[in-house]
Amino acid sequence: MERFFLSIVRLGIGKSDTVNFSERINWPGIQTLANAQGLSAIVLDGIEVLKISNPHVVLPEKQLLTHWIGEVLQGYEYRYELYCRAIAEMAAFYNSHGFRMMVVKGFACGLNWPKPEHRPSGDIDIWQFGEYKKADALLASENSIIVDKSHHHHTVFRWRDFFVENHYDFINIHHHKSHAALEKILKEQAQDDSSFVMLYGEKVFLPSVNLHALFLLKHMMLHFASSKITLRQVLDWAFFIEKHGARIDSKWFEEQLDDFFMRDFYIIINAICVEDLGFNASAFHYVQFNPVIKDRVLRDIMKPEFGQEKPKNLFVRMVWKLRRWRANEWKHKLCYKESMWSAFWNGVWNHLLRPSSI
Repeated sequence: MERFFLSIVRLGIGKSDTVNFSERINWPGIQTLANAQGLSAIVLDGIEVLKISNPHVVLPEKQLLTHWIGEVLQGYEYRYELYCRAIAEMAAFYNSHGFRMMVVKGFACGLNWPKPEHRPSGDIDIWQFGEYKKADALLASENSIIVDKSHHHHTVFRWRDFFVENHYDFINIHHHKSHAALEKILKEQAQDDSSFVMLYGEKVFLPSVNLHALFLLKHMMLHFASSKITLRQVLDWAFFIEKHGARIDSKWFEEQLDDFFMRDFYIIINAICVEDLGFNASAFHYVQFNPVIKDRVLRDIMKPEFGQEKPKNLFVRMVWKLRRWRANEWKHKLCYKESMWSAFWNGVWNHLLRPSSI
């Protein structure tokens, strides 16, 4: 089923595929996998291509397909329009008061997708060029919006139907020793305000290609090493590199990969983009990598080795986190130069600083 799933994803993003779809497909299972990977709309696009290119394939039953289409229209396309309008309204508020608002992650990534409305719309992540305190205070005083300051590296508030993460740091500098040095570089790159789009008549700033490349890769590594990532996150990277990779300062970027122990993960993700998702190899740098590790990373993306749900009880949750930490040791070795125990004590300190994160 996972082999078929990857094939349908490739078709859905406009890549070629040679898999024979003559055998019966477990469509309810494919839909469950698509939901888990944040790719329901992409898989539906793949089904449309499959229907045209392979008239003999057994398609999903009408009831399942109708429900699926409804979910995509409501949960993806209609929500994306609300998402864009919320971003534009927020930008209008900040622009009128002299604050610049850069949108990172979700919206910025979606602009690189063939159909931005077919990327899931989650939280809105913004960066305000170091002026988040003033901007948050203004938001609270003029709009009576409650700003939650209990989180690491960002504040949180609600705008319309969306949670907004207003970043004062791009990554959690308390999590690993190397993060403080990397955060300094990310902030240097984030001062570049030359990239922007006009959204419903409002100027919305975007990350520069150098910032986006380094932040996207590191953000994906953080989630992979600590818990899990999805194919949606891999596609964020793939579409970005396909569209903007040639504009990255390659000498500078290569230095960051080596300085912050990111090269192995970078090459493996690139290999997945090319070998498993069908992207053109000319856009991706992937040379020598361990195919066994690459396959293990892909399997973990499709079905995490430690996939147990987080318990609600505090003590049980602490034990669960310790077990997950041990189970993810191989991921930590792939993504960090620091020892596991160094990361452990940094993590403990991290939770002591913000007890709500336990």
